[in-house]
Amino acid sequence: MPAPPTILTAFSPQLTPELTPEILTVAELNRAARRLLEQQFPLLWVAGEISNLTRAASGHVYFSLKDAQAQVRCVMFRSRAQLLPWQLDNGQQVEVQALVTLYEARGDFQLNVEGMRRAGIGRLYELFLKLREKLAAEGLFAAERKRGLPRYPKRVGIVTSPQAAALRDVIAAFRRRAPHVELIIYPTLVQGADAPAAIVAALNAAHARNECELLLVVRGGGSIEDLWAFNDEAVARTLAVSPAPTIAGIGHETDTTIVDYVADRRAATPTAAAELASAGWFEAAAEIDALEDALRRTIQSALETRMQALDRLALRLVHPAQRLAATRQRLELLAHRLQAAIQQRKAQQPRLDRLGHRLRQAMAAQCARRHQQLSRCQGALAALSPLATLERGYSIVRGPDGAIVRDAAQLAAGDDLQLQFARGKVSARVK
Repeated sequence: MPAPPTILTAFSPQLTPELTPEILTVAELNRAARRLLEQQFPLLWVAGEISNLTRAASGHVYFSLKDAQAQVRCVMFRSRAQLLPWQLDNGQQVEVQALVTLYEARGDFQLNVEGMRRAGIGRLYELFLKLREKLAAEGLFAAERKRGLPRYPKRVGIVTSPQAAALRDVIAAFRRRAPHVELIIYPTLVQGADAPAAIVAALNAAHARNECELLLVVRGGGSIEDLWAFNDEAVARTLAVSPAPTIAGIGHETDTTIVDYVADRRAATPTAAAELASAGWFEAAAEIDALEDALRRTIQSALETRMQALDRLALRLVHPAQRLAATRQRLELLAHRLQAAIQQRKAQQPRLDRLGHRLRQAMAAQCARRHQQLSRCQGALAALSPLATLERGYSIVRGPDGAIVRDAAQLAAGDDLQLQFARGKVSARVK
């Protein structure tokens, strides 16, 4: 980097033998130096160790960044410091993105820190991005290859360290939500240089035994270095060919690894992975509880209805002695009414006899009158009857068509006639 120009060259008037040089105040000098530094140095990254860390009441953070040969003062204002995902402490190796400046009030050379990351994270993150792009291009993260999780798994495999807190969290979650599910542990290292090979071996053992309906890969939280084994390409490819559906529960919610992308489902934490794996059993238990409550209410309602019906029937139920007494009382009442009716009949018998005699007389008189009327009608009918006319020597002549002949002009020679007399009929022909 070229050496910065001197302050006199940048800000002082040109000196001539005839003129007295301009006199600067300390404030003007520091301001000129600050401007020169800020113009000369762009936003850059500086690596070092944190020391002399101080947190002001305002929320600003002051510290020194040092290495084996030198140190520089740094300030990180509250708006930037509160965005850090970890707690700053002395001795941490970091890389800061900063502006070179000068604190005018004290004339201190310092860095205004705009961003910060743990030392080495930048390089690891670049490796992470390259591997992610590579595997994504091969389709290992494609949504169509993601498999659905079994709703009621009876046996679940767990790839993790037996000493890890993550395993205790997973077991506790299953004990709370689905205690009957069988858990099979495939032990492995989850951190360090040997961890990727150990994880691959554990996954291959789970694949070969193929005894689980669901496979969990879990680990507790940590730095990107701590979780780096789960960004290994061999681990990702081995997980991708698992015969059973897989759930990844690596780190905390903000942690993301390659394994999270490859697994069929990602959970924010190991506990969340166990809850996701046991969701079907947990929901089924809740549904059974709800059905049990509904059944209990239904049975209770039916019992109450039957009890009400029983109460109504009990009101209608009469003791046999009481029923006999009521029947006896009713029979006595009917006997009394029958006796009264008989007595009334006896008292009315003379009147009924008189009415019967009068009825017979009226019927006889009526019959005599009707007989006389019938005789008169019979005499009139006999007088008007054609048979009486025939008795006097007349006859009834009928033509060929059976109609009565009243005029000789109706007939022609050769017509057959029927003649009816008072007694008998004869046939005749017109000549």
